[in-house]
Amino acid sequence: MSEETKSSAPPPGGEPKPPADKPSAGTVQSTPSEKMSPSSEKPAATSSEKPAAAASEKPAAPVEKPPVAAKPAAPATAGAEAKAPASPAAAAKPAAPAKPAGPAPVPWESPLVSRLRTRHGSGVIEASTYLGQNYLVLESSVTLETLQVLHEQEGFDYCVDITAVHYPKREKPFDLVWILYSFAKNDRLRVKTMLADGESFPSSYPIWPTANWLEREVYDMFGIKFDGHPDMKRILLPETWEGHPLRKEYGITQQDSKWVQINLGIESGQ
Repeated sequence: MSEETKSSAPPPGGEPKPPADKPSAGTVQSTPSEKMSPSSEKPAATSSEKPAAAASEKPAAPVEKPPVAAKPAAPATAGAEAKAPASPAAAAKPAAPAKPAGPAPVPWESPLVSRLRTRHGSGVIEASTYLGQNYLVLESSVTLETLQVLHEQEGFDYCVDITAVHYPKREKPFDLVWILYSFAKNDRLRVKTMLADGESFPSSYPIWPTANWLEREVYDMFGIKFDGHPDMKRILLPETWEGHPLRKEYGITQQDSKWVQINLGIESGQ
């Protein structure tokens, strides 16, 4: 037999084995680099194993989260509603000061005031101007003499009015007020003094005859009597009327019911 025939003949007792350097059909021989490590079942993945998938997949857009500081603080008590912080502008705003009821009087300085202060000293309690109107506040003990000086030496020849104001909570609750006018100077002046309840004052009728009716009105409305008046009686209400309507304790709808019943024959004049 030839050498070629010898080599292809099967060995005795079985099929011939393929040569060692040729793999048998259906068998895939792995390379040394593809051998798995003894500690893992699968080969370690490399960065070059899935190039297509890595190129096609886009990374997800990052979700922006608000900063922690921008979130309101959680309420201290469970279940309580969070209250909005107070406005800084409102908290810093100071309280508005109380506004006065009107313009404040300002001191009045003049040669007339200087002469009266020289004559009566502390008897001139105040000399001020309010809304362009000059006034004096005098002690009652020097008021009548001052009125005479104003008429005879300072030219205040006209007594425009005499009235009163009631302040029931004050120690001396009545202001007695004279409003005087000087034709020669075209000047107006108010003179005030304070009286206790029940206190009378000398009549200025001898100085200004028009004081006759003006003082009677003050007596009728406030109950202040003027000593030396020639006819000290009511001028608006009947002589038997009880009370003086311009005192603060006299109600706005108050009336002398007894007088109304007797003289008018009715229960009420309202």
